[in-house]
Amino acid sequence: MDDWIWPILLGGFGAIIGSFIATIVVRWPEGRSVVHGRSACDGCGVALGARDLVPLLSGLVARGRCRTCGARIDPLHWQIELTALVIGVAAGLVAPGVAGAGGAVFGWLLLTLGALDLVAFWLPDGLTGTLALAGLATGALGVMPVLLNRVIGGAAGFVALWAVGAGYRLLRGRDGLGGGDPKLLGAIGLWLGWRMLPTVVLFAALAGLGIAVLGALRGRPTTLSDRMPFGALLAIAAYPAWLMLVGMAS
Repeated sequence: MDDWIWPILLGGFGAIIGSFIATIVVRWPEGRSVVHGRSACDGCGVALGARDLVPLLSGLVARGRCRTCGARIDPLHWQIELTALVIGVAAGLVAPGVAGAGGAVFGWLLLTLGALDLVAFWLPDGLTGTLALAGLATGALGVMPVLLNRVIGGAAGFVALWAVGAGYRLLRGRDGLGGGDPKLLGAIGLWLGWRMLPTVVLFAALAGLGIAVLGALRGRPTTLSDRMPFGALLAIAAYPAWLMLVGMAS
């Protein structure tokens, strides 16, 4: 397959899978099923037809509202669909072939976890475990970095962040990190290997700083009582780190 096909293929598939990711993020924290039954408007409950379910395009044509009741469609749908498309295109551009497909899966799983952490402060163990197993599987298939590097990265990522959380709890008497954050960094280590973990943490810290500065500029300064979803910051940081890793290897 020609290299130029991969960004188109992965980008198109990303938009489709982004629609499912958005459904997960909107419905799962509310306890609603994401796999059973037909897609329906959250406002009036009317079943959606094929023309309502084309990623990005349907929402654009309908101007972000249900055609039946006029209720506003949650913007998370198009935002996640667009992000998933960009993830697929980027993976196809930097690594046409199996490695790029694996990187796209990495990005889509990170997108799901990061979005759930943003909207619900929740990193489901099932999804984090899937991310970890996929990292081991791609390493076993021979995709760089090598499997040993990944295993060390998985262990180091989990232990390092767990130790930070335990130390904070000991000193302050309360939790400073969620229980899912060390698991997520461990799963990221199983994809990127141990050498990229400092880069991920640095990118995450810079992303958090950028969010705080942006909030201050908008008149909403961050206070000590504010909760910042660190798992989401890790997810945001890990995909650019993968792109950097692949770029250095090529």
